[in-house]
Amino acid sequence: MDTWYRNVAIPPRRPRRLAVALVVAVVGLAGCTAGDPEAQGGDAAEGGDNGDGGSGADASVFVHAVDGEPLSMDPARAALGEYGEQMALQVYETLVDVGPDGPELIPGLATEVPDADNGLISEDGLTYTFPIREGVTFHDGSELTAEVVKFSWERVMTMELPEGQADLLADTIDTIEAVDEYTLEVTLQEPNAAFLSSVVYSTPAMVVSQQAVEENGGVQEGQPNEFMDANMVGTNAHQFVSWERNEQITLEVFEDYWGETATNDARWANVPEESARALGLRGGDYDAIQSQPSFVPELENAEGVCLDTEGTLLEPLQLAFNLDIPEGALPRGDTIPTDFFHDSRIRRAFNYTFNYDDFINGFLDGFGEPAGLLPPGILGYTEDIPVYEQNLERAEELFRSAGVWDEGFELSIIVEENPVFEPVGLILKDNIEALNPNFRINILAVSETQFDEAHAQSPFQYAAWIKNADPFLDPSQYLSTYQAPDGEWGERLGYRNGYENPDAIQEMIDAAATETDADEREQMYIELMEVLHEDPMWIYAAQEGNVQAYNCDLEGFTYNPLWKTLRYKYYSKP
Repeated sequence: MDTWYRNVAIPPRRPRRLAVALVVAVVGLAGCTAGDPEAQGGDAAEGGDNGDGGSGADASVFVHAVDGEPLSMDPARAALGEYGEQMALQVYETLVDVGPDGPELIPGLATEVPDADNGLISEDGLTYTFPIREGVTFHDGSELTAEVVKFSWERVMTMELPEGQADLLADTIDTIEAVDEYTLEVTLQEPNAAFLSSVVYSTPAMVVSQQAVEENGGVQEGQPNEFMDANMVGTNAHQFVSWERNEQITLEVFEDYWGETATNDARWANVPEESARALGLRGGDYDAIQSQPSFVPELENAEGVCLDTEGTLLEPLQLAFNLDIPEGALPRGDTIPTDFFHDSRIRRAFNYTFNYDDFINGFLDGFGEPAGLLPPGILGYTEDIPVYEQNLERAEELFRSAGVWDEGFELSIIVEENPVFEPVGLILKDNIEALNPNFRINILAVSETQFDEAHAQSPFQYAAWIKNADPFLDPSQYLSTYQAPDGEWGERLGYRNGYENPDAIQEMIDAAATETDADEREQMYIELMEVLHEDPMWIYAAQEGNVQAYNCDLEGFTYNPLWKTLRYKYYSKP
């Protein structure tokens, strides 16, 4: 299938050419599992059906092996990028959706996607009208109406849970009105060109059963709902059956689905060990697995295993600089002052020091490309998007100019134990310390649980962290989340301490988000790419290539990186 994200050319794979010591270091770390080892079941590596979600007991069940599980399955509480989003996607639906073939929005629980031509967006760009699909029932038998959608969205904003994404709705929407039983009218606080793609198509906008909520604790301001954390009642093609913590989540076909009925029941198998997932796929225990480039050498010639390696993901790998370090918070041994990364010369020097080629051609095995601030396929991305390349001479010049070359520094970077994330830090450590023996980088590799806890702290307690970005449909989401001084990470990491003109940056980002002329908007983002490149708040290590591994007997396999995970309803087993 020729889908939009596959049109990005990935350079041919080239042999690894990393320092032997660096390779050995990562091999030693690769055996660590994601997540807290003590919290995971000990049978995951055994295969079969011994608590690892293996499909041997029922060949009609689609089994997806993943390296973790949700913290909460409630759309009101699921954090951005967390497994709760991926599971909720299988059971809940939004008013508009993204299909397998492109980034274009398609109807979901609304029968039309509002636009200027169909009259469902007002001339001033403030009011959106959604015709709600009739005859849709929730998994508990209750009926979908405009009032239920209103309840679902207002529930999220009333709960306003800190780990959730209520701000997406609350910061955008002025009023929600159920005009009649099947007509929803939403008025915005100001025009927002990304409203449909970044708010309506989002986890907190997933529609939940009002009946299920009201019968199980209701809605309490600022409080999570224990029932909804552990249960799901939606409208999608699969309905929730059970959650066996640390082992599996079971779904079954919803026979009364309004669209095309799913073929198979489904199971999310929690298998933290990478080797166990690969072995289970080869043995037929799993139909698809959470994959990464390091799996390719083992699986590319395996009997019965198919690989999809075309195109790129929309999740650039990134290292964040902290410009709001609290006094006394850094680990013992760190010598940098709290304002270390306020100096753009130091941030640029770090970017010029990193060896992007070694990371892409070594640890990603060629499945990647240099990354800019926007990934391929997103409005504002061009082939000429500015990217950093290693330039050690320029790095030394900037470090000397910033006054840190002679005295040196030591700092710690926290990263989740992960064979893709950790090498970003190890390569930077190798490059920085080789550039100047007075420079020292400590890589603190921790479990997924420990990283998530540190990652959620505000203010952040470390000098830097490493992870991947979340995939978005609109450029405004990437910039407001990761670049805007008043955005999610801009506020938490103190970007106003570092940008030469933070007000101008924020105004440019806000103006591009609300511009309704597509051509003008694209030009605004292209200009922003140049401005932000010269004042970096991140190191963008690479744009990771798409790697999906699945059983060749699986029919209808398709994947869109905007889904954030596989969508079980599209697949069938013979």
